[in-house]
Amino acid sequence: MTARRHAGVLLHPTSIPGADGIGTLGDELVNFLDFLAQAKFSLWQVLPLTPPAAGNSPYSAYSAFAGNHLLIDLHQLVNEGDLLPQAIQNNFPRDHVDFDQVIPWKESLLRDAAENFFSQGQTPRLQEFWQFCDTTYWLHDYALFKALKQHYHNKPWHRWPKELMLRMPAALQQASVKFGAEIGVQKYLQWQFYRQWKQTKHAAAERGIAIIGDLPIFVAHDSADVWCNQGLFLLDDKGKPTVVAGVPPDYFSATGQLWGNPLYDWEAMAQQGYGWWIARFRQMFELFDQVRIDHFRGFEAAWHVPATAKTAAHGRWVPGPGAVFFDAVKASLGTLSFIAEDLGVITPEVEALRDRYNLPGMKILQFAFDSDAANPYLPHNHLPNSVVYTGTHDNDTTKGWFTTLPAKTTNRMYDYLGLAGTEPVQDLIKVALMSVAQTAIIPMQDLLELPTEARMNQPGIALGNWSWRYQPAQLKQGLAEHYARLLKRYGRG
Repeated sequence: MTARRHAGVLLHPTSIPGADGIGTLGDELVNFLDFLAQAKFSLWQVLPLTPPAAGNSPYSAYSAFAGNHLLIDLHQLVNEGDLLPQAIQNNFPRDHVDFDQVIPWKESLLRDAAENFFSQGQTPRLQEFWQFCDTTYWLHDYALFKALKQHYHNKPWHRWPKELMLRMPAALQQASVKFGAEIGVQKYLQWQFYRQWKQTKHAAAERGIAIIGDLPIFVAHDSADVWCNQGLFLLDDKGKPTVVAGVPPDYFSATGQLWGNPLYDWEAMAQQGYGWWIARFRQMFELFDQVRIDHFRGFEAAWHVPATAKTAAHGRWVPGPGAVFFDAVKASLGTLSFIAEDLGVITPEVEALRDRYNLPGMKILQFAFDSDAANPYLPHNHLPNSVVYTGTHDNDTTKGWFTTLPAKTTNRMYDYLGLAGTEPVQDLIKVALMSVAQTAIIPMQDLLELPTEARMNQPGIALGNWSWRYQPAQLKQGLAEHYARLLKRYGRG
């Protein structure tokens, strides 16, 4: 990332339009990149691309390394001869993702594609596949994990037979042979995801667009990561977490947020030189140009909640590894091209850790107008080394947010802005773009001025999230030119 003023758009690939029930890494995504280029945006921010587990959330994944196979573009598999064109015909809705319908349909087709691929015998593509398998160190463990999940009817790994739960070498070898066919399917899916993402990243680079990835600090308990690295997490002798992650009561929830992720044994990780984390970061920078660390403050201190607790209200802050960790990462990887998600309960110690490595923090304009002039999200308090957003994936759309504001807050907002208040979404976008923050990111929903129905996620609500998709017709004529003029006006690109 250079020192110039950037602007970008936040959009998860599942929200890309198309006929196959969910956004994919196909032609419609290239059309979105074309729109960004025409509008002179130079950044595209995504949510985690890992395979979602609980609640279809990209922040709860079966692996911190694997890719989301649901993003694989089926039309490319047709072109390569792994599927027949008629196989992918469907009548799914196009304005949202119906996960209950899409997941079984698409996973069945992807399984067929894998079987067709392997039946073709020796081909250049097969050689490419085996090279991917040989050079992707985490792949076999993940594929075996998924195969065992299927065999044991989706039971979590700590409820598998003891010899597999504890990863006894003889049991792993036997399972690798027994479930070889399913392991091959899972490896095929990862190969296709990564080759299609490589094409996507190349298409973005051709258009002068850098991609910002998203790295959740925590991983799911029922994941290949925890199963393969049990000694690096705070677990009991049965493989269950003793404490789980969350945050105390805050803006989003009166009882806090109980995420349920296992917490790291930082002493054990330090003894291994933070190798698991360094490998994770290294892969992220192969996929993305910059990485947002979700819940950055967890590296300074994390909210530990007893595993038996019903809410996150009665946890406690436990110190994390802090500077020692980032020094080790920097020594291994060099420059730290991170964005620190520094929202919520932020202490001077967290700010000092962020600033020690010159990491930009986040400024959310929807949080700016509910207090006095000292509010850190107000534009006059922004810093050049920060990223300003109208809202994030956890916020309501700006149009929806504005309709719920008390009159007192609305009046404070327009008194501060000195505007009439007739175009609240466009006004907030302009405020973001004129901020001194080096980077401004606008969610696609705000770019299109959409209401609450287009909201991506509501924290604390388990169902109904992550399903929004935009429609091509919403990219109205003149929209790209409108934003190109705004970006030019405020010196962004």
